[in-house]
Amino acid sequence: MASIGHVAVGMLAGRLYTGRRAWAAMAGFSLLSLAPDLDVIGFRLGIPYDDPLGHRGASHALFTALLLGFALAAVAARRGAPFRRMAVFAVAVLASHGLLDAATDGGLGAALLWPFSDARIFWPVTPLPVAPIGRGMLSARGLEVVCIETLWFAPLFYGALRRTPPPSN
Repeated sequence: MASIGHVAVGMLAGRLYTGRRAWAAMAGFSLLSLAPDLDVIGFRLGIPYDDPLGHRGASHALFTALLLGFALAAVAARRGAPFRRMAVFAVAVLASHGLLDAATDGGLGAALLWPFSDARIFWPVTPLPVAPIGRGMLSARGLEVVCIETLWFAPLFYGALRRTPPPSN
């Protein structure tokens, strides 16, 4: 994915979490939705793509989303956020990353079931084109992926950015 879908999920989560267009919440949840892709650092460290710690490996697992989501909720609760609400949103946003990557048409799939299985998973239907990594995004293929992903996730952007009508009395 070109990350547009992940950002759309984060923006909608921020909107739903706050009930309004709260830019800080939308940005925060968007960054959280992108966090599993920090595993690309592994390429520089010599970690192979197909390694459990490689790209789309452990960082994309549902178990990891659960652990990190609860940890984030605990930190946020210390700052006054409701633990349960934050945990639900954080886990959902983190889990969405691997679930969406499993809907792409390339790569090795996502290790959704790690640490119980190292298998990389794709959904039976993979409507999202896999994005080129790095400078490849600046190619015609990269532009095509961005356009397709923008169309797929336009409803989420609309949900996040729509104007809320004033309450009627």
